[in-house]
Amino acid sequence: MKASGQFVEFNFITRVVKRILPNTQTVSLAIILLVSFVLIYSLSDLLMPVFVSIGVAYLLEGIVQKIENQNVPRFPAVMIVFSLFVTSLVFLLFILIPIISQQAVELVQQIPDIISHAQTGIMKLPKLYPKLVSETKIQEIIHVAQTELLSYSQRLLSVSAASVMGLISAMIYLFLVPMMVFFLLKDKELLMSWFMQFLPKERHLSVDVWHEVDTQIGNYVRGKVSEVSILCAVSYVTYAVMDLNYALLLAVLMGLQVILPYIGATLVTFPVLGVAYFQWGISNDDFMAIVIAYAIIQAVDGVLLVPLLFSEAVNLHAIAIIVAILFFGGLWGFWGVFLAIPLATVVKAVLTAWPRQNNTI
Repeated sequence: MKASGQFVEFNFITRVVKRILPNTQTVSLAIILLVSFVLIYSLSDLLMPVFVSIGVAYLLEGIVQKIENQNVPRFPAVMIVFSLFVTSLVFLLFILIPIISQQAVELVQQIPDIISHAQTGIMKLPKLYPKLVSETKIQEIIHVAQTELLSYSQRLLSVSAASVMGLISAMIYLFLVPMMVFFLLKDKELLMSWFMQFLPKERHLSVDVWHEVDTQIGNYVRGKVSEVSILCAVSYVTYAVMDLNYALLLAVLMGLQVILPYIGATLVTFPVLGVAYFQWGISNDDFMAIVIAYAIIQAVDGVLLVPLLFSEAVNLHAIAIIVAILFFGGLWGFWGVFLAIPLATVVKAVLTAWPRQNNTI
């Protein structure tokens, strides 16, 4: 009876394994995914410049292919795209980032004045609505908020490029990443041939999954870069024309908010409206104009840009996006949050391409 029970249990496990891994190709794909995840997770701290370079090269590869489609040889196409990349990088590092950093420091230094200005308005609430809020409760909330904001601003100012390790890491990235991007683009076929020799011969399923992932992530990344660029440009022009302080900083925040769906839009609302409130006050027409402009930009992004740019991308449920942000953010911090949706797209592509069996266990 005992042997019979063990046989039934073994038979059950065998059927479960066959259902999950129905053929040798799924076994190969499972091994590739497992090894890739282990290597990336265990070596992420050491090889992060490599992973960043691969991501940048992947993004630029689409532009290279478009130039190649115009009957331009591979190497000149790579040189054109790489030159544009280096030019953009120099502009970002030596022109855009210093201005943004200066505005960020100025904004952080004005946080005490902003708190004091807001406190004056908030303290009017107990007089206007004595049954809803008390003056003592308002003072307690303001004290806690003031303490937390001041502490956070001090930490923000202290965490800067003055850190020796931060400077070393920045120099490594500035030197290694562009160099690796160039060679990844130039020697793509050579590197792919070298990598393919380590894969099993029966890899049709893995190739199908890769094509699915390549299509979906390519659509997502290109769409997201376009969305960020458009939002930054439109926001900066709008805020600059309306003479809002820290227009460039707030425009960059408006663009970067789309990297963190649902949460980013909520977070960026506070600095935009907070700066407008501190600059003009809530009863000023300019403040209401900023509120309306901000709402219009967010609406255009959700109603027009997202459907237009991501019409060919995989649709992920809101719960899947939030779970991906929590999971990958917990694994790799900022980079995990930054790459959460592309990684979730990879998972969905694998699950979509994975062979299924109709028989029940």
